[in-house]
Amino acid sequence: MLRKFSTWENMRVKQWLGIAALALATLAVLAFAAPDREFHFAIMGDRTGRADDRVYQQIWREIEATKPAFVINAGDSIEGGDDDGAAAEWASLRRIWQRVPYPLYCTPGNHDIWSARSQEHFHKATGHPPAYSFNYQNAHFTVLDNSRTDDLAAEQLRFLEEDLKANAARRPKFIFFHKPYWILFLKVGSGEFPLHQLARKYGVEYVICGHAHQFIPLTRDGIIYAAVGSSGASIERGTRMGQGYAQGWFYGHVQAAVNGDAVELTVKEAAAPFGKGRSVRIQDWDKAAKAAAE
Repeated sequence: MLRKFSTWENMRVKQWLGIAALALATLAVLAFAAPDREFHFAIMGDRTGRADDRVYQQIWREIEATKPAFVINAGDSIEGGDDDGAAAEWASLRRIWQRVPYPLYCTPGNHDIWSARSQEHFHKATGHPPAYSFNYQNAHFTVLDNSRTDDLAAEQLRFLEEDLKANAARRPKFIFFHKPYWILFLKVGSGEFPLHQLARKYGVEYVICGHAHQFIPLTRDGIIYAAVGSSGASIERGTRMGQGYAQGWFYGHVQAAVNGDAVELTVKEAAAPFGKGRSVRIQDWDKAAKAAAE
């Protein structure tokens, strides 16, 4: 026979049910207001000039095995230079991309855009104009275009500042463009050039480029700058000079792990037969390069 609850017991049950409902509602609000901010993505270097598609496709396979949220490249996807042949080059490349189950964001390189017509081809093939930005969770990414200039033109810097201002509260922030003109400023200059001033003002933590076919990391005022090297482009120049992994001449890509505001960049050398599969955090690169040179 079921026992009847007393009035006092009924009140206690109602109180506990109310507390449980409030706790569940609070958890639901917190889950909605603070989404999971842990993810990783991959950064690819140049595919061209003188692309070796065996390397490029192997690096894609290595990236796919990590199941990134998305992939972003640092420019030079096609060989380019011919307005009439650009559409066919992009079409051939898209046959590779269509097998990839992750979003791909492209940075325009000098092999991708060299004329007004080639800019139209880039836009059509990649789905983005030469300069654009996007968000992933709370992270912000600005892609700029210096495909036809050696530095960043005034309109690109204006675009950058407006974009960073509109996304001031987002963290972390990344800037991508192709030609790493900052190398000269950071190695022999004061560092007080407009890009660095904007990055420092708006809390940008990472500036990522390609073009050199060589991995080159530098840091100034807590901002990490990196030319990410080759993901298929020729590294013959470095090997011809007798240089190799220790000087940044190797095939590979970069993995970026985001956890809240914190980011860990890991340089991933291609596995055999195109590399030894070495992996090193960007903060430990100097030590790893020194060890490789000994």
